[in-house]
Amino acid sequence: MKKIGVLSGGGDSPAINAAIRAVVRKSLALGYEVWGIKDGWRGLLEGNLEKLTLDSVSGIIFQGGTILGTSRTNPFKREDGPQKIQENVKRFQLDAIIAMGGDDTLGVAHKLNKMGIPAVGVPQTIDNDLCGTDYAIGFDSALSIVTDAIDKLHTTACSHHRVMVVEIMGRDAGWLALLSGLAGGADVILIPEVKFNYDDICRRIEERRQRGKQFSIIAVAEGAAPEEIGTQVTQKATVDAFGHVRLGGISSVIAEEIEKRTGYETRATILGHLQRGGTPTAYDRIMATRLGVKAVELVHNGQFDMMACVKGNQIDSVPLEEAVAKVKPVDMELFETAKLFY
Repeated sequence: MKKIGVLSGGGDSPAINAAIRAVVRKSLALGYEVWGIKDGWRGLLEGNLEKLTLDSVSGIIFQGGTILGTSRTNPFKREDGPQKIQENVKRFQLDAIIAMGGDDTLGVAHKLNKMGIPAVGVPQTIDNDLCGTDYAIGFDSALSIVTDAIDKLHTTACSHHRVMVVEIMGRDAGWLALLSGLAGGADVILIPEVKFNYDDICRRIEERRQRGKQFSIIAVAEGAAPEEIGTQVTQKATVDAFGHVRLGGISSVIAEEIEKRTGYETRATILGHLQRGGTPTAYDRIMATRLGVKAVELVHNGQFDMMACVKGNQIDSVPLEEAVAKVKPVDMELFETAKLFY
């Protein structure tokens, strides 16, 4: 009997549980055992696994987060990490690992394949920035959350005649900021792919004032930066296990600069981890289910070092190496379309 280990790594998002549920149900239908690896790669380092059954995944499709827990653990940052992984794969007699996450989590899966440990990936990131797939689990749910937040900011911004700057997740790619800004009717959208200019922002605000619009909404991705300086980071510049600097605070910087230049009352709102929480949308649940099933099929067919992916409305697969090679930037044609509305 084959044994499959499944884990979720990196930042969480709604609909991970739907994917875990799909992996378990499809695996059991094929006669495989499924072992849940707790807290991402940390669980495989520490041998923290539990057998998953139908009861384990009953009633979780509508739950946000992940029943397995997650972490940003990078086993290759530990001297004995690769050895510990090999020991626990052997100890639990795992025939394959299904890893759900973004480029960091799936990058580890790719390296494990090179070590002879079979693994496949499932795209899961609210940033939607994985190459080789049109969609990643969690994006639609996060998009709904952020769009709803922008809708709510409109009413208070209008009432107080304020400029509101809302900070949205997106380190290197502005998919979430762009599409939520477009859906929510933001007046300016700032993304990491395009450096912004304060004069242009203030000019847009003034134009709206001249037309009788006494408020403005600015949607900004956390990784966006002005032409004058580099990426805005937190003062302590904390770095995670994969070498990523913790971003945050660009909305406050922008708000302060706008108020200084225009004299208009300006407020910053950082949505933060609200974007990762809550109940997954129906679309997210469906896509997570389809991707989870595809991942098991890849294992069943011996197609390792691959990632289940979405191409149009079809579920397909791409090499993990391609998926983690670089960040998928925003489609500039889509960005130009969004600019028509501000």
